[in-house]
Amino acid sequence: MILNKQQKAITMKKTYIIGLLALSVASCKPKIEPETPQKGDADFTRYLAVGNSLTSGYADGSLYRSGQINSYPAMLAGQFKLVGGGDFKEPLLPGESGWPGPKRVLAVVNGSLAPVFATQNDTAGSAVNIASQGPFNNTGVPGIRCIDYLYPGYGMLNPYAARFYSNPATEKPLDEALKINATFFSMWLGNNDVLGYATAGGEGVVGGGTNLTDISNTAAFEASYNATVEALTAHGAKGVLINIPDVTTIPYFTTIPINGLVLTRQGQVDSLNAAYAPVGITFTLGQNYFIIQDVNSPVGFRQAKEGELLILTTPQDSLRAGWGSIRPIPKQFVLDATEIANVKSATADFNQIIQTAATNYKLAYVDINAYLKTFSSGVIYNGVTFTTTYVSGGTFSLDGVHLTQRGYALAANEMIRTINAYYHSSIPTVDVNKYNGMLFP
Repeated sequence: MILNKQQKAITMKKTYIIGLLALSVASCKPKIEPETPQKGDADFTRYLAVGNSLTSGYADGSLYRSGQINSYPAMLAGQFKLVGGGDFKEPLLPGESGWPGPKRVLAVVNGSLAPVFATQNDTAGSAVNIASQGPFNNTGVPGIRCIDYLYPGYGMLNPYAARFYSNPATEKPLDEALKINATFFSMWLGNNDVLGYATAGGEGVVGGGTNLTDISNTAAFEASYNATVEALTAHGAKGVLINIPDVTTIPYFTTIPINGLVLTRQGQVDSLNAAYAPVGITFTLGQNYFIIQDVNSPVGFRQAKEGELLILTTPQDSLRAGWGSIRPIPKQFVLDATEIANVKSATADFNQIIQTAATNYKLAYVDINAYLKTFSSGVIYNGVTFTTTYVSGGTFSLDGVHLTQRGYALAANEMIRTINAYYHSSIPTVDVNKYNGMLFP
């Protein structure tokens, strides 16, 4: 067929328009192939995890094998393999029941769900030293403080460390960490420098550090933290420093309400009002603040105040039998306003030291304190909501302090996001929902 000039022009115009449409469709088509993970400015060949119980995979009040296997460092190591990371070795326990003490599990007790101690016993061989299998990439030790990291012979004081330290009687924890010769490290250290004081109801010394129930001395904390970071970076290793969460916001301190004395009968109210009239304490129907021991009070007790906290291990049977009403709750189960202020002040001081170290040594810094606080109002991941509510929140395990596997996965992702931003890498995050949350019977 022969086309005239007008027909040729129309045909060319149609062809041009069709071409533009094809280009437009192509440009709007989503990418099918994911971005290839890149290591950016860091070398993940040999990854080292430095830390305490949170780093070891501790949960439900104990350490056990599946918790270790699904620790946040193990999750990070799995993602680092996508950008050249190597093998990741952990000092794994042989069993699941928890060591040295049994872990907590949920069970039906008197028709209701409650945490109980696991009854299985598969801990044989847990105390055997396995240093010959090392060195280990995960050096997290439950109970260790930052100020312990330069202490020779620390392995003789801590059974978890004694399991995998080569020379428990002479080594410093830092010595064990340096054996990997890491090219990249994470360091989540310092929680226990304040946590022991808080979980003991503020019974320790502020700025002491001699006992595990003390808040560590700030100068000693700073010296140990900086010496550890300096040693880890001495040969060019890069890494990420993670700060300390505000422990007063975790379920261990927020589950039992300080105004949990519920009076349902007027006779109860009248009886208590008569008993406490000489000291000016009154009660009403409904919720009331508990009566707590206070050595600074002229009568040795007082009514608790808004914002003060009861610890999770406060005996429930004792509360039902009259603690907090006819008898004061002993002070070791209470964090009063002064003790809470001590915890918050120390946490802020230690976190400033950690952030300054990150700046000085040019390392990534994760504000996990701010991140975990967002769980108070709920964090949604792939349609699942995570909160700080005990048991049902899915974030914290049954001890009220340590995270569930899903909680650790969420923390790992926050670390990955920070690492990617700081080192210009593109490491994929982990799939949180493939890990266990709270396990129900």
